[in-house]
Amino acid sequence: MSKLLIQGGKTLSGTVRISGAKNSAVAIIAACILFRGETILENVPKISDVQILLHIMEQLGAKIHWLNEESVSIEVPDQIEYSARYEEVRSLRASNLLLGSLLGRCGKAEVALPGGCDLGPRPMDLHIKGFSKLGATVETKNDYIQAKADHLTGAFIYLDFPSVGATENIMMAAAMAEGLTTIENVAKEPEIVDLANLLNSAGAKVRGAGTDIIKIEGVPELRTPHHTIIPDRIEAGTFLAAAAMTGSNLKLENVISAHLNPVIAKMRESGVIVRPNGSDIYVKGPNELKAVNVKTLAHPGFPTDMQPQIMSMLTIANGTSTIVENLFEERMKAAPELCKMGADITINGNIATVHGVKKLHGASVMAKDLRAGAALVIAALAAEGETEINGLTVIDRGYYQMEEKLAQLGATVRRVD
Repeated sequence: MSKLLIQGGKTLSGTVRISGAKNSAVAIIAACILFRGETILENVPKISDVQILLHIMEQLGAKIHWLNEESVSIEVPDQIEYSARYEEVRSLRASNLLLGSLLGRCGKAEVALPGGCDLGPRPMDLHIKGFSKLGATVETKNDYIQAKADHLTGAFIYLDFPSVGATENIMMAAAMAEGLTTIENVAKEPEIVDLANLLNSAGAKVRGAGTDIIKIEGVPELRTPHHTIIPDRIEAGTFLAAAAMTGSNLKLENVISAHLNPVIAKMRESGVIVRPNGSDIYVKGPNELKAVNVKTLAHPGFPTDMQPQIMSMLTIANGTSTIVENLFEERMKAAPELCKMGADITINGNIATVHGVKKLHGASVMAKDLRAGAALVIAALAAEGETEINGLTVIDRGYYQMEEKLAQLGATVRRVD
């Protein structure tokens, strides 16, 4: 098993380029099933989640070719398989997004129940409800979700919760459905807008992405688009937290600062200097961080994917911080590992109370999920001594060349396979 060895206590400096958004890339790659022919995607993060999904696409019949380190060609034939194999699908949460695109393209889909990080219950009921409203018959059999429809018809769909995955799946299934589909109480994340932009560039008629209501007028056919994926706001937020914890000056390139507004607001409240400038962000960590209170919410609230990193940052803030996790039951897995490094964190249900300490110290810790792993990395950068972070597989799911980027900023970090 791979691990990172990080010698902490060093100030970072320099420029880091933020990769394409993981959560956008997986939805957009899945959507390429809807397009007959070659789609070119730019700013694609070459992370393991993307590599696994592209491998699944190849098994379905697509031809995949990396044009360079950040650009990929996806060529989908006229005939494509509709069943995604169990082995690969079970390791990737985003594989559930194949349901909407396969149903929209083939009129049937068979995908194993998804895997990914264990963050507590993430049911598929809203996805299934949406497909059913569009006229599909959906059933779960032998750990597979099977959906089929003679033809899909536009419908009114209300989501009980603004689920990102359900919103994306329904958008893809409805893109070529007959008539108008209206989805209310949808997710409003930037990744939803990115998917809508991709679909519209292919000839779809999607309106309202980024608001509470999305309307989709089905079209009979879609053409192949050329699309650039948005920058990863969570990777950018992680580097903001790293600068804050280490008192560093950094420049982040390839960022859409508006996507980070709730994170930037909390950073500034904690004493961090953050200055957006076009597609760059300049950040300077303070001599002493201030305690702040954080509540995770659906966008445009504070993102749950940044909760472990802000928890890590607040372990050395002056005072007591409270973090309320409103989205995922198992999102606090970073806390016990941070406590091994000297943090003072108490968990009560979905509430974490973080009493700031003067300093953290190196320890042997385990990355329990993707964002918890990122939280441990930035804690290790600020800690005294060496930290050994095990379980890098989960970090590789969402961060491309993390150790190389940190080393370029002056961190003493080494990967041991």
